[in-house]
Amino acid sequence: MSNATKSHLFYQSRLRRPVLEQAKGVYMWDKSGKRYLDGSSGAMVCNIGHSNKHVLAAMRAQMEKSTFGYRLHFETEPAEKLAEMTAKLAPKGMEKVFFVSGGSEAVESAIKLARQNAVAKGESQRWKVISRHPSYHGGTLGALALTGYAPLTAPFDPMIRPMPKISAPRAYQDGLDPEAEATGLHYANMLEEKILQEGPQTVLAFIVEPVGGASTGALVPPVGYMKRIREICTKHGVLLIHDEVMSGGGRTGKFFAAEHWDVEPDIIAISKGFGAGYAPLGAMIARDEIVENVLNDGGFLHGFTYAGNPLACAAGFAVLEEIERQNMVENADKIGDQLRQGLKSLQQKYEVIGDVRGKGLLLAFEFVADRHSREPLPKDLNAYNALVDIAYDKGLIIYSRRTRGGYEGDHFLVCPPMITTSEQVSEIIEKLDQSIAEFQNMISKPA
Repeated sequence: MSNATKSHLFYQSRLRRPVLEQAKGVYMWDKSGKRYLDGSSGAMVCNIGHSNKHVLAAMRAQMEKSTFGYRLHFETEPAEKLAEMTAKLAPKGMEKVFFVSGGSEAVESAIKLARQNAVAKGESQRWKVISRHPSYHGGTLGALALTGYAPLTAPFDPMIRPMPKISAPRAYQDGLDPEAEATGLHYANMLEEKILQEGPQTVLAFIVEPVGGASTGALVPPVGYMKRIREICTKHGVLLIHDEVMSGGGRTGKFFAAEHWDVEPDIIAISKGFGAGYAPLGAMIARDEIVENVLNDGGFLHGFTYAGNPLACAAGFAVLEEIERQNMVENADKIGDQLRQGLKSLQQKYEVIGDVRGKGLLLAFEFVADRHSREPLPKDLNAYNALVDIAYDKGLIIYSRRTRGGYEGDHFLVCPPMITTSEQVSEIIEKLDQSIAEFQNMISKPA
């Protein structure tokens, strides 16, 4: 039941939800006492679950010391400790960390560092950042210029400088075999074609989510794709930026999703599960030589007031400790396999599910009107909202987006916290089963 009291808040719409009373583990309760299973970890944020005692204790301890220390006035122990641990988790040679408050800031920081590196090297003609369509890289104007999701970008086109796009490797929708290396090369070579079309001397970077987020619904790249784009970027002197805002932090069964393909970028953007919802936190991680080039050229012309906030960094350090202590990355891999099999079983039961995809606990399923043609459901059904609302009423939270550039198609992300148990996977599948059955019954009734 929605909350009917007056609110002075506004966000994307007039949608109201119940008032949150408590959250613990994978569950959340509203004021009426109704329990919800957080099957999407919020917006794929709460990787370690809610109300972790170790993280809360670390935050309380830091609050007794200081809650803010401006980076131009003080260095802080929490920021230094978190930066050291982050550098150890990153690929070799990526030991420079810049803290931010969220994913959009991390992406903005990455493209600005890339640009300043080019200027420092005397390559000021490089400014184009190639990205993919569909994609989502953040809500700021700079990140929107990289985003390929028209409903979110179109109103702001006059205010931004849209960047070149190539197709995301949507093998399923295009009727190609994702396990065939030829498919991976087909999509990866689009990058080289675009670089040559734009002029290699003008291309600064290519940004990619190793495993897709909201805009593509846990899209896993075809065989050979990640390796080939790394080769293309190296060949043309183009920096490779991995947007691991959603896929980083262990959710896919590796701390960074790109580890599945042994591919190393030049810059990484990470957030969401990095702070796991305990404090606004994200980071940009960069190769040492890039940072040195920029610092030697007068410094990084960029910053945020809350960068390296000691309270946020104390929370982040405790989050990483818990991920390691509880072997959450391994659990994400194991439980993710079970959840994926559960989704596959639903696919066998319901013709409306055309595809199940993802890695670890970054999983999604896609609705179609016809499995053979992969034609989407009529967009006026608004299936992506309808199923979410049905599941929510049954006490299951999932996350959805339009599959095909924002205007049609429906996919649903099922991404519970990395502490999820086998029993809780069964609960998710049971509630999804009930929800999809109700949705199918709803759309089969005469208008």
